[in-house]
Amino acid sequence: MTDGALGLTQLFLFLFFIMLGFPIAFTLMAMGLFFGYLGMQERIFDLLVQRTYAVMSNDVLISVPLFVLMGYIIERANILDRLFRSLQMASGNIPGSLAVATLATCALFATATGIVGAVVTLMGLLAFPAMLRAGYDVKLAAGVVCAGGCLGILIPPSIMLILFGATAGVSVVQLYAAAFIPGVMLAGLYILYAIGIAIVKPSVAPRLPPEEVNVPFRTILVSLFTSFLPLASLIGVVLGSILMGLATPSEAAAMGSLGSILLAIVYRSFTWAKLRESVYLTARTSAMVCWLFVGSAIFSSVFGYLGGQELVEQFFKSLPLNTLTFMLLAQALIFVLGWPLEWTEIIVIFVPIFLPLLDDFGVDPLFFGVLVALNLQTSFLSPPVAMAAFYLKGVAPKHVRLEDIFKGCMPFIYIVIFTMVCVYVFPEIVTWLPSYLYDVPQTGGSGADVLAPPSGGFQVDDEPQLPSLN
Repeated sequence: MTDGALGLTQLFLFLFFIMLGFPIAFTLMAMGLFFGYLGMQERIFDLLVQRTYAVMSNDVLISVPLFVLMGYIIERANILDRLFRSLQMASGNIPGSLAVATLATCALFATATGIVGAVVTLMGLLAFPAMLRAGYDVKLAAGVVCAGGCLGILIPPSIMLILFGATAGVSVVQLYAAAFIPGVMLAGLYILYAIGIAIVKPSVAPRLPPEEVNVPFRTILVSLFTSFLPLASLIGVVLGSILMGLATPSEAAAMGSLGSILLAIVYRSFTWAKLRESVYLTARTSAMVCWLFVGSAIFSSVFGYLGGQELVEQFFKSLPLNTLTFMLLAQALIFVLGWPLEWTEIIVIFVPIFLPLLDDFGVDPLFFGVLVALNLQTSFLSPPVAMAAFYLKGVAPKHVRLEDIFKGCMPFIYIVIFTMVCVYVFPEIVTWLPSYLYDVPQTGGSGADVLAPPSGGFQVDDEPQLPSLN
């Protein structure tokens, strides 16, 4: 068997073992070490040590545990209940007000946590029963909770964007700037859909009774001031300090973690037990991320050494592809991979396969990263995996069927695809804010005109790059 064939065998065996339910990180390392020993002999163990040290000493990844800790502390500070109630009162006269309040709460809370499972589960316990009691259609209510909970993948500060930045060697700061407008745009389209469906089909989203709508303006103002404003201010300071260049993502994440603790103290919900639980969950999540990177670094290095990457590049180059058809094919493959695989596996294994091809087809990795982040929204919403649907099913009333949740997610998948089309046709949605804030060259026209940046064009000096995984 040739080295290239060994590399492809390595990739297919990895997919096979993942389908059987083996742990991702250790499967990556096992496949890398086994096939690396076949191709490199004892040198594979030197590579294991070097890659492990490179990942553990990467300063960019420091922000991951800090943002995760910030999210877990906010999650346990009982802020979500206050936030949802205040937004519900504020949107009482809007058609589909409960759905609007749910999506707005999800967008803000997802920005603070970035943890899809936490947001969907909490909103499934809080907002989903409220919508069902108000007579909302089960499918609409389920779709609103699932789609809103997934916004944390895209809206900064997103853990997924940090991992993509470290994998692709692009600036996390500029990824945040590039993803901000598409994230807000997607949340806005979700809200417009909820309002539109409530106007067209009032039976699926009935108006609230007058006693819940006719709330004194002063009460609404006080509620927003005590619940919405503190969390929004914390997120604004963290995200604003990053985008304005006042702090690196790691420094801003540290400020956010401290701010979340202070917020929990102000709300009188801080306890040592909650802090200990948050730290434990943060350590577990961070360990998973670090070992994923170690495994993916070894796996990808061996895959490239055996010639697997070269075979993939030759295959794509042999096809009659231009920039448009390459982007369509790449996003279609990522969309399909989102059915059986989670976003972490796609980012650390399959995205690096496409990265060397971006230069060949003249695609900006920043632009590509935002499209991938949008596309990965669907991996949480589309069956058969659809983790957001399973999170909601775990806390939903027994009469709610998984089939209804899947059906409720479908309109929001179409909205994601529509947003991707808009981003490709009007790339300024992605490129304008980085261009305005950091003087990055901005290209006009369609997405096919978004060319790869000059060397170093998208790098920030205070963000060291992970060594090449290929």
